[in-house]
Amino acid sequence: MTPEPSPPEAEPEPEPDRSEVGVGPWDGPLPTGDHWDPELLAEGDRRNVVDHYRYWRLDAIVADLDTRRHGFHVAIENWQHDFNIGSIVRTANAFLAAEVHVVGRRRWNRRGAMVTDRYQHVRHHETVADLVAWATEHDLPLLGIDNVAGSEAIESAALPVRCVLVFGQEGPGLSEEARAACSGLLSIAQFGSTRSINAGAAAAVAMHTWIRQHAGPPD
Repeated sequence: MTPEPSPPEAEPEPEPDRSEVGVGPWDGPLPTGDHWDPELLAEGDRRNVVDHYRYWRLDAIVADLDTRRHGFHVAIENWQHDFNIGSIVRTANAFLAAEVHVVGRRRWNRRGAMVTDRYQHVRHHETVADLVAWATEHDLPLLGIDNVAGSEAIESAALPVRCVLVFGQEGPGLSEEARAACSGLLSIAQFGSTRSINAGAAAAVAMHTWIRQHAGPPD
């Protein structure tokens, strides 16, 4: 399917530090092809992208990513203006999630995304019910990630190839409505004294669990 997300209203992004990353102007005969960005070739590419995409146009990078995105989606509830969303978007980009779904408040802090939201499809849903309707339409089961009674250990669970991994707010976790909407709940094993781990860290663990089960090593 071709995603047509409605981009969420977001806060101004920070200016990236261009002093340490990237490469300078292209050295040698200029390459040919529509995916090359003439401005980047002339001035250098200081973006936070892998070497394969150096000097590529942004839309060309997104189009290439779209040809090989994975089957899992990520959803995060945003009732309290969660600052973890940016970090989750960045991790979703790293693991090539199909989409990130922000449920609740439309505004979210992009600072932790480090500009990766330009390359990652982000869709907004006003309510949990809206997310459920969308997931049902696309035949995607919702799997909640929360350390609550009755959750199955994610370390031994078999994750579906196509699914939506759903995360709650930092602190309270998934809302009661979101837990009820999920076809299953998964917990992450913890061994220390803290009641829960950071929501962004939990999302990274869950996404990487899916990667280990369904994705081969990157090219």
